[in-house]
Amino acid sequence: MGLIVFSVVGYGIGSQLSRLGLDPVVYGLVFTALSGIAGIAGFAAAVLLRIRSLSPFGVRPVPRRWLLIGVGAGVVAFIVKGLAVLAYIAITGDSSTPQTVYAEGGSGGVLSLILATLFLGLLTPLGEELIFRGVIANVLLCHGRPVFGVVGSALIFAFMHGINIVFPAALVMGLVGAELLRRSGSVWPAVVVHVVFNLPTVPVMVLAGMG
Repeated sequence: MGLIVFSVVGYGIGSQLSRLGLDPVVYGLVFTALSGIAGIAGFAAAVLLRIRSLSPFGVRPVPRRWLLIGVGAGVVAFIVKGLAVLAYIAITGDSSTPQTVYAEGGSGGVLSLILATLFLGLLTPLGEELIFRGVIANVLLCHGRPVFGVVGSALIFAFMHGINIVFPAALVMGLVGAELLRRSGSVWPAVVVHVVFNLPTVPVMVLAGMG
């Protein structure tokens, strides 16, 4: 149910946005916010369906050291992501990216850059970690070997981004996030990793002139 709601909100609404004739900056900002909103909506659907507390979904306090571990893991994941993307390009020859829309959202001035960065760097990590780690990884970890839960949830997360240059980056993020969830029992270290992972994206793309 969580994935269905995530897909309907994220891909269903997202596919209709282009028909509205929005200004490219406005379209980019709305699209950038959508993945976080879709993740929160999918998570809410899963929680309401199960009618239980948030704790089984990994929404629980965690010692500060795990958050610091998340920062370090995020930096390492960011570096590994770059190597994984280079390997993907070398193997497939495909260097196109579907994420230029994020740069468009941040290319309308200082305010749009700040909003796009916050949407992709904070809202998206929160929403996606709640649904993909809080729900999916937890379910798989409860019903199989740890490697099945970590790798399986990471693959689902990566495939939801499509087979493109983002796939290897999402796979790296999914593996690190799921392993931190497994070890800490909380979704928050994975959220921290994801924030570190995503936060530079929009500014770097705007500076590179991709918007």
